[in-house]
Amino acid sequence: MAITTGTEAPELAGLPLLGSMLDLKKDSLGTFLRAQRELGDVVRISAGPPGVRATVYGVFSADGAQQVLAGESANFRKDNAFYQEIRESFGNGLLTSQDEDYLRQRRLVQPLFTKRRVDGYAAAVAAEVTTLTAEWQDGGAASVDVLQEMTRLALRAVARILFGTDVDTAVEIVERSFPELGAYVLRRGYSPLKFPRDWPTPGNRKAAAIHEALYEVCDRIIAERRGSDRAHGGDDLLTLLVEAESAEDAGFDATELREQVLVFLLAGHETTATSLGFALHLLGKHPEAQKRAHEEIDRVLAGRTPGAADLDSLPYVTQVLKEAMRLFPAAPVIGRRAVAATEVGGVTIPAGADVIVAPWVTHRHPAYWEDAERFDPDRFTPEAEAARPRYAWFPFGGGPRACIGQHFSMLESVIALAMILQKYGFEAIDTEVPVGSAITLQTAGPARCRLVPRTA
Repeated sequence: MAITTGTEAPELAGLPLLGSMLDLKKDSLGTFLRAQRELGDVVRISAGPPGVRATVYGVFSADGAQQVLAGESANFRKDNAFYQEIRESFGNGLLTSQDEDYLRQRRLVQPLFTKRRVDGYAAAVAAEVTTLTAEWQDGGAASVDVLQEMTRLALRAVARILFGTDVDTAVEIVERSFPELGAYVLRRGYSPLKFPRDWPTPGNRKAAAIHEALYEVCDRIIAERRGSDRAHGGDDLLTLLVEAESAEDAGFDATELREQVLVFLLAGHETTATSLGFALHLLGKHPEAQKRAHEEIDRVLAGRTPGAADLDSLPYVTQVLKEAMRLFPAAPVIGRRAVAATEVGGVTIPAGADVIVAPWVTHRHPAYWEDAERFDPDRFTPEAEAARPRYAWFPFGGGPRACIGQHFSMLESVIALAMILQKYGFEAIDTEVPVGSAITLQTAGPARCRLVPRTA
């Protein structure tokens, strides 16, 4: 359908020759936030010199995000430059695939993320948290960088669930490789002119070496699973992926398995690490909220290890995590490309236009969030959530392409936060943590907190 009755989107002011390119490179999240504040909920942003200038349409309202991600999702596809770079770096897995490829992959993977299956991962998460807090205690740690530590925790947990006992090798390689690969994707995604990936530039050679290391560890573990007894009846996710079949589809071949594993490693640890790290840092800055969380945990758990059945009994801990995910969404910007012209909020989006929706901006929209920069877990009581539009908060995306692992992320986050707060209190040392956007939210500085051992 072609809808052209809307008005033209206002354009964010930029430099005559480069548009908003320098602003986007310096602070893309701040630029998108400023665009909404100055111009409204559908904005045009141009970047790059004449002749190769790129234009993106920012859609910042809850209703607009719902239209792009859900209501008209078929018209907004993952066809933009950034998704192509992610696809070339991580393969055509569930995050990046489309059409029949995506539908087939989703059918095969969906049974692995049922509530019953995910609830069974709780013990593996708890084991990794126990290991981490024991390391803090045994090492006499007086302070930790909570974002760094939660990244390590989330990587180890998802690697244990993906790979069973083959944890340390995978974690070491991923921890080293993913940030560098994300920066490479970001540079190429923003560049109006880029060399082919097979040209031997320093950046391309470094990225190729990272790919080789990631592929090698994934292929080795997959081959071991295919040839071992564990590949028949094992309960780690990779074994289940190896055996995945449906009535309509054959299972994954080795290349597809590799691509799924890489995507699950990326998406499976980033959301959890970001929400946990910032939840601890925010609690370290807000002692009254931390006290409420401690009181709930002590009352409900009485010192025992939480399981999946405890999630509903820890509402305030869940509210803390949701508020951390509002302020610091792991996927702060979500891109699409419009197939046909359409109208969003009375503004025309032309056919072929690059479009973004931005949790970073919508989660701070004054129409939905009073004093939006203030940390307040009570924004997520059932009554408060019911009073807001559905897409005022969407850290897991939405519509048919919503994150398949969102229940797993919430289960892991609630269990981990509860277990950590059982043993420690936190006092923020670094009061502000600068952030930016690559494939996911990136920090540009530490988030150190003092550890206060608890006797309760």
